[in-house]
Amino acid sequence: MADWLPQHVIEASDDPDVHLAFERQTVSVPISVIVPLKSLREGIRESKKYAQIVNSIKAIGLVEAPVIIADTQHSGRYFLLDGHLRIEALKELGTETVDCLVATDDETYTYNKRVNRLPPLQEHRMIARAVERGVAPTVIAEALGLDVASIHRKFRLLDGICPEAAEILKDTICPMNAFDVLRRMSPTRQIEAADLMAGQSNFSLMFAKALLAATPDDQLAKQPKKDKKADANGPTAQQIARMERELAALQTQVKSVEDSYGIDNLHLTVARGYIVKLLSNALIVRWLSQHHQEYLSEFQRIAEMESIAPALATLPIQD
Repeated sequence: MADWLPQHVIEASDDPDVHLAFERQTVSVPISVIVPLKSLREGIRESKKYAQIVNSIKAIGLVEAPVIIADTQHSGRYFLLDGHLRIEALKELGTETVDCLVATDDETYTYNKRVNRLPPLQEHRMIARAVERGVAPTVIAEALGLDVASIHRKFRLLDGICPEAAEILKDTICPMNAFDVLRRMSPTRQIEAADLMAGQSNFSLMFAKALLAATPDDQLAKQPKKDKKADANGPTAQQIARMERELAALQTQVKSVEDSYGIDNLHLTVARGYIVKLLSNALIVRWLSQHHQEYLSEFQRIAEMESIAPALATLPIQD
């Protein structure tokens, strides 16, 4: 069994009722017989992402195998489903063959659309684990295409961050600068701020700074010196505190709506279906037109809606 496959996939492949989307073994294929299904956009070879892939292959080799599918019209030729940048980087490095996963389904949606971006906290833990195992920061920096200072900063990401706040933000795309802001708060305030950021799905640096500005002095990690001249054009401490209270109240309302949104949506969908069925009866339509014309026009408007989503667009629902 190929080293590319995780244990749960290997176990699933032994089940005759499970259809695998790729062959059980990787194959070594000459890069010259792999035909890309798309052309790289202009300037991609000068991008930071492409440079990181090249540096990573140089330092530790290919981490993720490209995915190919056999060309049924030409024996010995393959179409490239996933891994266009990796293949291009291998060509640049002069590599002639590559180990690939052979797909059995001709589709690229899974590979290109269902990608989970690595959260900063997970990246921190990966770097920390590598350092603990003796990997030098310079080697990590070379593999990731970053400078050593960035690696040290990622390694110290959780310094001064309480575990509870880190747990709230562990699966979020919270920028490193936001952690620098949270580090200036006390542990209790860090938890409150992290909860507000997660509740609003807003992890921007500006939002973190707004929460810091609304933090009382006694909830700061270090008592700052009082600014002798407050910004006349900026918000006052009272205004910021009120904004924070309103934000917390809004978060509570949003969570309440989220809890009932699913069942309300179901009820409205069923009601719309019932109205459509009523209006398919000519006798009912005639009676409504004679006695309740105002109801008929509203029922017709509801029945003509393709989806109830536009009617709910004004509700403060989080995506």
